Amino acid sequence: MRTIKNIHKADYHPIADLITYNPLPSPRLRQIDPFIFLNHHGFQTYPKNNNGLPFGPHPHRGMETVTFILEGDIMHKDSGGHESVIKAGGIQWMTAGRGLIHAEVSSSEFKKNGGDLEILQLWLNLPAKYKMTEPRYIGLQKDEITHFKLNDGNAHVQLIAGEWNGQQGSFETLTPIFLSTIHLSKGAVIEKTIPSNENIFFYIVRGKVSVWGEQIPFRNLVEFNNDGELLKFEATEDAVVILGHAIPFNEPMVAQGPFVMNTQQEIMEAYRDYQLGKFGSWED
Repeated sequence: MRTIKNIHKADYHPIADLITYNPLPSPRLRQIDPFIFLNHHGFQTYPKNNNGLPFGPHPHRGMETVTFILEGDIMHKDSGGHESVIKAGGIQWMTAGRGLIHAEVSSSEFKKNGGDLEILQLWLNLPAKYKMTEPRYIGLQKDEITHFKLNDGNAHVQLIAGEWNGQQGSFETLTPIFLSTIHLSKGAVIEKTIPSNENIFFYIVRGKVSVWGEQIPFRNLVEFNNDGELLKFEATEDAVVILGHAIPFNEPMVAQGPFVMNTQQEIMEAYRDYQLGKFGSWED
């Protein structure tokens, strides 16, 4: 079985009136290659006539974002011409590649009526050969995403990418990666075989789980050693877990602001290209 290397509690970093916790990166953990960044927004309840999410137009290059909408909604727009409103249970996957500008805000309906909000965004690195790939975006609603049950129906898996239990994830990816959201009832036990050369991303969104008998509450990221092929955990409360795994790229990484490249020179080029308008135009 995989053993625990460290448990990383998410740090509290509010953004305006948005409750935000951030377990990755931190002074204790730079990355779990190729998983490089996670923001956990909420849970919180917005009043009527609120300002919604504060993420207006901004650029990205050299990485991908995967956005999990547990409660509320998110309105996406980018310089590639993509627009959508994804509601609770849905997933967005954006490949920034060579560069684009996007905004992630709340729908006019959510801002008018308010409601519960809990959204997580995970950044995935891209290897050098795909840093300058063509940008793309796909947003899927809850009922468009592959899902199935395990453990006699006590665990509900939302399969985002990769293969599990004979099912295929809903998003095609540039690099081999497994990614899922798992909703567990108290007492549910999950076992999954993961090659020992792959890094595991394991974050408890809600509730509490037990790994190797250690009780781990929500808003904690578990870092595993690469010393076995069996991952086993049990929900000691109703819980939600994001589980991913992938072969690490083992490449140099320079991350600065919204850009993730292999060298500082490439970061400077990204800022220059953005200022020169090479990430596309933005129209409100």
